[in-house]
Amino acid sequence: MRAEEGKKKEVGLKIGKINADTFDRFLLKRLGSKDKSVIVPPLTGVDAGVIDIGNTKVLVVAEDPIFTIPGLPLEMFGWYTVHIGASDVAVMGVKPRYMTYTLLMPPETSEQDFKTIIDSIHKTAAELEIAIVGGHTGYYPGFAAPTIGGITVFAVADRSQYVTPAGAQPGNDVLLTKGPAIETGAILSVVRERELLKDYPSDLVNRAKALSKQMTVVKDALVAMETGGVAAMHDATEGGVIGGLFEMANASKVGMEIDEALFIYPSEVSMVCESFSIDPLAAIAEGSLLIASKPEYSDEIIQKLEKAGIRASVIGKVLENPESRTIKRRNGMVIPLSIPDQDPFWPAFFEGLEKIKF
Repeated sequence: MRAEEGKKKEVGLKIGKINADTFDRFLLKRLGSKDKSVIVPPLTGVDAGVIDIGNTKVLVVAEDPIFTIPGLPLEMFGWYTVHIGASDVAVMGVKPRYMTYTLLMPPETSEQDFKTIIDSIHKTAAELEIAIVGGHTGYYPGFAAPTIGGITVFAVADRSQYVTPAGAQPGNDVLLTKGPAIETGAILSVVRERELLKDYPSDLVNRAKALSKQMTVVKDALVAMETGGVAAMHDATEGGVIGGLFEMANASKVGMEIDEALFIYPSEVSMVCESFSIDPLAAIAEGSLLIASKPEYSDEIIQKLEKAGIRASVIGKVLENPESRTIKRRNGMVIPLSIPDQDPFWPAFFEGLEKIKF
């Protein structure tokens, strides 16, 4: 692993998603045939595509790869496979309805493990009222662990009943659910549990591990949308909340003024990030939903979320000037919103894998 990491550093590669510049300059110029029915094409920071299918209806579709996390039961692998895929459709303001998935497994995968994964995916999809309509399942050399090569989630909606991360308007409030680095806290508390237990009480570490059940924004997004006043939503994943804020502002061609002091900060997230010298704003944050809302709706959205068991707070404002995109850190320093060059979660995650004795 160290030799491979050294090679990566030499050629300047990073771990995780390709950077925005490569996405814009290279990938976006290679999208196959152009089709006028594509209303929302692939864009930086936009979670799903939207296709006009006629009769005032649109198809909303999103795809994600999912990998297993050492230490988490395979039941959870199935659970977050569905929730992470479904979250990218839900943030468009649409209830996920259908899905396909590809499960790729090492040939030595036991029949029991296979059945556990499939059963968990089935049960979670049923809980979210999502129908599984296709996919691919098989055993292949070259995989170290069961992997979801892709989960595709989609839904049909009225053309007037979806939002995108590009819809934020000047004067909107910016809301954040749960706080930053939810996924970072969840995964690292599992992978690096032994290290954390040397310095922190087991109940706090267990609370961090329980964050794995919060790695979803399906309920967050649907509750907010049902309440009303939502202009835009975005799932803060790789690059964390600061990257998600930049993506939403950039897609909407607006500015933002954010104050970190207004964030909800779960103590278990702070523990994990402090332990491994991670900036929580820059770390992967599946479960942290960004919402741009009309100010007169913000309190009601927060109250409805609270009733659903989800904490949220207003963390700033949308500005008209796209040149003004800043966040005031808790130490008082004001910095620009940006996508981190490297999500700090990944180095900490792979360092933890090296220390696990299989």
